[in-house]
Amino acid sequence: MESEARMMELPPDEVLQQKHYHSITEVSALFGINPSTLRYWETEFKQIQPRKNKKGDRFYTVSDIKLLQLIYFLLRQRKYTIEGVKDYLKKYKDESGQRFELVQRLQELKAFLLSLKADL
Repeated sequence: MESEARMMELPPDEVLQQKHYHSITEVSALFGINPSTLRYWETEFKQIQPRKNKKGDRFYTVSDIKLLQLIYFLLRQRKYTIEGVKDYLKKYKDESGQRFELVQRLQELKAFLLSLKADL
């Protein structure tokens, strides 16, 4: 559980927004996955549309990274299937970001409370 939580930690929004675009290597390192996984997700989820230069290199915006974070969470931590994630994104396309942020905040609070309990 702790290793999964460690992989999900992204830098704060201020740090992510310092650059307009992030390379596929940077994004894959953030999630601890291979770049090929990101390319596969791009084919499966039409919502992921990174910019590409003439050479074909992919560049992700902060909103792309947030969407990838949601997809990663649903696939790897909630154990949804690809089809399940697609259905979830269709069903909750407006609310999914808010729900995910709420779940993240609750997980952070839980980790904080557990650390307090351990210190007692």
